[in-house]
Amino acid sequence: MNQPPNGFWAQAAADPDRTVLIAPDGEEWSAGRLHTDVNRMVHGLRAAGLREGDAFAVVLPNGVELLTAHLAASQAGFYLVPVNHHLVGPEIAWIVADSGARVLIAHERFATAATAAADEAGLPTSHRYGVGAVPGSRPYADLLDGHPAGPPEGRTLGWVMNYTSGTTGRPRGIRRPLPGKRPEETYLGGFLGIFGIRPFDDNVHLVCSPLYHTAVLQFAGAALHIGHPLVLMDGWAPEEMLRLIDVHRCTHTHMVPTQFHRLLALPEEVRARYDVSSMRHAIHGAAPCPDHVKRAMIDWWGSCVEEYYAASEGGGAFATAEDWLKKPGTVGKAWPISELAVFDDDGNRLPAGELGTVYMKMSTGGFSYHKDETKTRKNRIGDFFTVGDLGVLDADGYLFLRDRKIDMIIAGGVNIYPAEIESALLTHPAVADAAAFGIPHADRGEEVKAVVEPAEGHAPSDELAAEILAHCEERLAGYKRPRSLDFITAMPRDPNGKLYKRRLREPYWEGFERPL
Repeated sequence: MNQPPNGFWAQAAADPDRTVLIAPDGEEWSAGRLHTDVNRMVHGLRAAGLREGDAFAVVLPNGVELLTAHLAASQAGFYLVPVNHHLVGPEIAWIVADSGARVLIAHERFATAATAAADEAGLPTSHRYGVGAVPGSRPYADLLDGHPAGPPEGRTLGWVMNYTSGTTGRPRGIRRPLPGKRPEETYLGGFLGIFGIRPFDDNVHLVCSPLYHTAVLQFAGAALHIGHPLVLMDGWAPEEMLRLIDVHRCTHTHMVPTQFHRLLALPEEVRARYDVSSMRHAIHGAAPCPDHVKRAMIDWWGSCVEEYYAASEGGGAFATAEDWLKKPGTVGKAWPISELAVFDDDGNRLPAGELGTVYMKMSTGGFSYHKDETKTRKNRIGDFFTVGDLGVLDADGYLFLRDRKIDMIIAGGVNIYPAEIESALLTHPAVADAAAFGIPHADRGEEVKAVVEPAEGHAPSDELAAEILAHCEERLAGYKRPRSLDFITAMPRDPNGKLYKRRLREPYWEGFERPL
């Protein structure tokens, strides 16, 4: 079979015995077996009352269940809402309630947070399903067992609705209109063609990051739809990644620079133990990659080290290794399905070489922020949208980022927004004012620092700092929590209340180059 039928479902019907997935425990899944579970889940969700345009949420690790949910939503006209499983109960509850999710599927590893979220969101126990022991939830098997294995009637394409944080401190769902087409009418794997990845062609995709991330799930889903088996990692470790590439002859994957850094830190004898010559596309994004790290990876892995710039809202730019070596620091040229532009603060399009805010336009359709029309309008100029990054387009159309959303923290490739952290800090009675920002971290790029102005009657002390940090543990996911806390007599604010956060941040970056 040189050219696969369009989409996973047609491929599964044509060749049900083909291995399409290797689970984290090494279990192999055939196309037919996965197809059966996908169909049964659609029937099960419909039996729970879901109809076209409805949403359901999942709090799941990398595994078969999450991909089953993705494929089920994609052929039934549902919105899948993948939830970051590092979030705590109130954070998950916000997403479940805001998205209007009518069903929640959670894994037992995240049972405490998921159960608290479902309770707070008011989701009935009849519409909660647990993979493993999740108190107050029905067994996951109830969603599949007893339902037909055949394709459902009225198949229509659904989407993923990812939640992305913003400066308001509350994440917002990125909702795209459903096209009202049968799944096979849209070439679902075409996205990977941007990076030169072809259908079948002996490709094997390694999933080495959490599937709740927009790009990770998009890459994995697209690979499945053009006939590439998936190898799943549930938790990343550098040597284990090398082993899986070697054993399964993996050809492409999606990575972040922190993973490069940790791979390069392995002893030379460990790195030499594994053959990574099968890799054709090690595509990285999500955070700036230091020049020396990228050069070292290209020296080791060769021209497969590629970079893209995009956001959950869309994209984007792409740079091959050759592009980057020719123009060091670039994140590439516009995708064939997008357009890049740089505008000034007055909305005027800037010529090549001038610094401004980076905007993107997709030819594949628009989006809106769910229940936030103000945010949707605010970030637009015509059909272009921005996520607030500053950059320059050169005369050849290559994009160079010069800064990013003014206060966003990027730790290990994960975007962290200070407003949400500051909101949690300010709920402590000893905190009169608070700021959060990134400070240097040798491995993850940045880590979260909190600076607090104590309320009247509270004296700065190590004990108070520990108490405030413990307070944050109850309200924020681990990756968002401040790693350290300092006190200040008064926050540097102007008469209108604007915080000069740069004044707080700069002393911590003396002697370091802050990544852009």
